[in-house]
Amino acid sequence: MSMSTGGSKGAMADINVTPLVDVLLVLLIIFMITAPIVSQKVKIDLPQPNPNVHNPDNPKEPIHLKIDQGGQIYWNDSPVDELGMRAQMAVIAQQTEQPEIQVDGNSNVAYQYVAKVLADAKSYNLTKIGFTDNGQ
Repeated sequence: MSMSTGGSKGAMADINVTPLVDVLLVLLIIFMITAPIVSQKVKIDLPQPNPNVHNPDNPKEPIHLKIDQGGQIYWNDSPVDELGMRAQMAVIAQQTEQPEIQVDGNSNVAYQYVAKVLADAKSYNLTKIGFTDNGQ
């Protein structure tokens, strides 16, 4: 009984796929074990709507506060300095129903200008603040 080992033919060109199959089987088992754990339900307690809250029939018009690239502030398209803006915010803070302030600071405005306006609004306890970007 003689066996030929193929020593004269050179390197063997077959790929050994056994380690690859072993790794794939281990990964398959890991995914089969962890998949049911991921799909468990999580119970959360969401806040319920308050039926006693009534939305006003005629909400106030929002105030458009635009900040340009140089830091100039426009209150409803009228240029205003920082003291004028603070005075307007003080008047709004005295009202029982505060209108929303829509801050328009496009992507070219430095953050310091927007942060200063937000800090001023916070100092007057104005909470209805939204952001718009008209892409200018």
